[in-house]
Amino acid sequence: MSQVLHTPPPAPDPVPASAAPPDDAEALAARYGLTVSGARPSLPAYVRQLWARRHFITAFATAKLTAQYSQAKLGQVWQVATPLLNAAVYYFIFGELMGTSRGVPDYIPFLVTGVFVWTFTQSSIMAGTRAISGSLGLVRALHFPRAALPVSYALQQLQQLLFSMAALFVILLCVGVPVSVSWLLAVPALALQFVFNAGVAMIMARMGAKTPDIAQLMPFVLRTWMYVSGVMWSIDKVLTAHQDMPHIVLLALECNPAAVYIDLMRFALIDTFHASQLPHHVWTLAVGWALLAGVGGFIYFWKAEETYGRG
Repeated sequence: MSQVLHTPPPAPDPVPASAAPPDDAEALAARYGLTVSGARPSLPAYVRQLWARRHFITAFATAKLTAQYSQAKLGQVWQVATPLLNAAVYYFIFGELMGTSRGVPDYIPFLVTGVFVWTFTQSSIMAGTRAISGSLGLVRALHFPRAALPVSYALQQLQQLLFSMAALFVILLCVGVPVSVSWLLAVPALALQFVFNAGVAMIMARMGAKTPDIAQLMPFVLRTWMYVSGVMWSIDKVLTAHQDMPHIVLLALECNPAAVYIDLMRFALIDTFHASQLPHHVWTLAVGWALLAGVGGFIYFWKAEETYGRG
């Protein structure tokens, strides 16, 4: 007698998550607490993450600064010698050969201050341009808010400037500029400039991450910007002598953010640089540029957070 065994039909194969409809995939991910790898956090959460890594940002900036001249025999002496040599070259070319020093009191402190402050902006932007594209190994290996990189590079350049400022104070004393309480104005001026530099560095970091060739173009852009920022010459003197220039040109020279921060430092440190040589509402301009570049650059960088290091 034969016995027929009835077996249940085989169960259908489960539908893989990748083949599930988007709504089902999202529900499945939510059910098991899964999130997209490298997803962009909300802006408040991103700010908190960045603040939580403030010690990493400081340590990274200090380490980069220490390693910058580690292979040179003079070591950290170059942190001061490099901007001083640049100032000496500019003094010979512009001050002596081209005569821009005529009519400018205390031209040596005037020039050295301009060179040091401009170098802070220039170096921050150049380092920011390569912040992501030059650190792909770090970006792909570790999870952290990517804004930490351009901010740390701007902080590194601020530390570099502080070394240079020590040499600047010696120069001021040697040429007879007296110590004044106005020197304290250098602190808020540098703080505002740091926010501006970090913001522009974040903008350039995002652009440089997508188009690395921008790093090759930036030296030419920055060199042009330097020549119109009054580093080697007095903007106030030129504006007074050429009042027939188009108003838009006069306004652009006065509101140029690099020139604003340079003039503020000159006003703080050099007693012969008077308030009449500053553009109108100079502190308002300084704060406005810092907020525009700092906040705008931070949001612009954050919007592409999930794309850095991919592709």
